[in-house]
Amino acid sequence: MGIFKKDPLQIISFQSYGDENHFYCRGRALEDENIDLSKRGFFSLLKNTWKRFETDEIPFTKLRIRFPDDTVLYTTTDANGYFKVKQTVPNLAAMANGEGWVTIALSFEQPMPGRIIQNDNSFAGEILIPSKESSFGVISDIDDTILHTGVVSRLKWRLIYNTLFKNAESRSPLEGAAIFYNMLHRGGSGKEANPMFYVSHSPWNLYRYLELFLRKNNFPKGPILLRDFAQIRAKKKLDEKPQKQKEILDILKTYPKREFILIGDGGEHDPDIYIEIAETYPNRIKAIYIRSVKHTKKVLRIKGLFENFKAVPAVLVESSTQAIEHARANGFIQ
Repeated sequence: MGIFKKDPLQIISFQSYGDENHFYCRGRALEDENIDLSKRGFFSLLKNTWKRFETDEIPFTKLRIRFPDDTVLYTTTDANGYFKVKQTVPNLAAMANGEGWVTIALSFEQPMPGRIIQNDNSFAGEILIPSKESSFGVISDIDDTILHTGVVSRLKWRLIYNTLFKNAESRSPLEGAAIFYNMLHRGGSGKEANPMFYVSHSPWNLYRYLELFLRKNNFPKGPILLRDFAQIRAKKKLDEKPQKQKEILDILKTYPKREFILIGDGGEHDPDIYIEIAETYPNRIKAIYIRSVKHTKKVLRIKGLFENFKAVPAVLVESSTQAIEHARANGFIQ
């Protein structure tokens, strides 16, 4: 009767990045739970949330990655269905489009007897190779920097409600954020394609949700870097860096000659993380923008941090308009 019928298989490739001859690619092989991100209504959204976190992954499976020049690489998923590849491929920049994106094709290398594989076993992925003509990169937090989450609400109840019971298309971006980000993407000349990177403490289970939110609200396209749900639950070592900080450091190491603008919010630890990064790489960070939150103690603490920090311009802004004014005055945007 189909009660125990297994779902089709799929490969989700998370938008990744690289340079002219190296790339970093990450994704996951799992069963397709047929999640409709446009669904509304309490029970539909609750069902979608359950599907996002109750995944049926495809562990220890060999995958094939094909590039536009027919270069082929292989990788194997881990116990949770994830794969992470760092490899050398010559002339990646020559394969990129005008915005710097290289399209790759992923597929299951081995037959899956008795299983249906979606898309005729061909799944598109994208890797960002920043143009030499771009002048800087932008690394931005997502939660309460461009997306209202309610992370500073009492007991984080609003964060939980927004994540579980609102679909991506109904979520509200912070006013003016998309305009500001597109201006940064175009740069001081208005014709650049400055690379954009989005980092968050959210788990990879929310990748498609956040990707849809960014696309629907006209944010510039860029890799979305999240973390494994198991990392959220795991106990951390006292000297261990937050995952968001590790991702930012990886980006800086990938592009050792590129400068960056860091954007975050005052709700959690962005000011501390960004200051530490700027002190370590003072010649690599052009500016830090921290969006203010409605929490007096947190705002006062950030102001105290910035008063004693002079390595790079660090600005606490109440609105995107203030950030735009500062960026324009410093030649980052038109």
